[in-house]
Amino acid sequence: MNEPIIQLSHIQVEYNGKQVLRDINLTVYSRDFLGIIGPNGGGKTTLIKTILGLKKSMSGTISFYHNGMSVPSIRMGYLPQYSHIDKDFPISVYEVILSGLKKSFWKRYSKAQHHAVQEMLERMGLTSLSHRPIGTLSGGQLQRVLLGRAVISEPDVVILDEPNTYIDKQFEAQLYQQLEEFNRKSAIILVSHDLESVLQNVRSIACVNGTLDYHPDTELPEGWIEDNFKCPIELIGHGDFPHRVLQSHKHS
Repeated sequence: MNEPIIQLSHIQVEYNGKQVLRDINLTVYSRDFLGIIGPNGGGKTTLIKTILGLKKSMSGTISFYHNGMSVPSIRMGYLPQYSHIDKDFPISVYEVILSGLKKSFWKRYSKAQHHAVQEMLERMGLTSLSHRPIGTLSGGQLQRVLLGRAVISEPDVVILDEPNTYIDKQFEAQLYQQLEEFNRKSAIILVSHDLESVLQNVRSIACVNGTLDYHPDTELPEGWIEDNFKCPIELIGHGDFPHRVLQSHKHS
């Protein structure tokens, strides 16, 4: 049975004096695969930054658990939005992935850690690019590097903010295959505006639009997405994926 690893209770967050998130309650379980969706400006990125400790909540509590016991923190891997990366920083592909592993202040990285980096490079299809500066990479290549950095330490939870950005469809399929493998050991929180990919790959959904509405699976009731986005959304899909064509509308 999966146990809670993160629990948010009545979280309130402000940004530049404006309330962005209010009364947020959410439990993330071990080996969860949670998709976070919502409109632009609804607070998706603010929510994950709050979980990561990068943003301070005005009120409420965030609790962490390991093997059912309350702990001060857990191991978290983070893949930020592509637009937040400084591509001019002089660092190689190898060094970026290596930086996802911790070492003692007075010691060098171990042989085992360097071996783990080599394995991750191969897994991500980046071996031939290992010594390339990140500024010379394509968007899709850089996303793979950042994903490798996020998961190499086998964290308790991996948080990905819009990982599909700049990734072609071929690697997108590989991305979700890899996330499925990582999910055997780590919980995954995936933030995305790409509803098709989210609904086809995650197991539970949270819609964030100032508040948070959680749904335990992807069999969504009719109107659930529209109610939570506060505006009709056109869904386009293939096969069994639900889709429809909506009339044009004005956001109220």
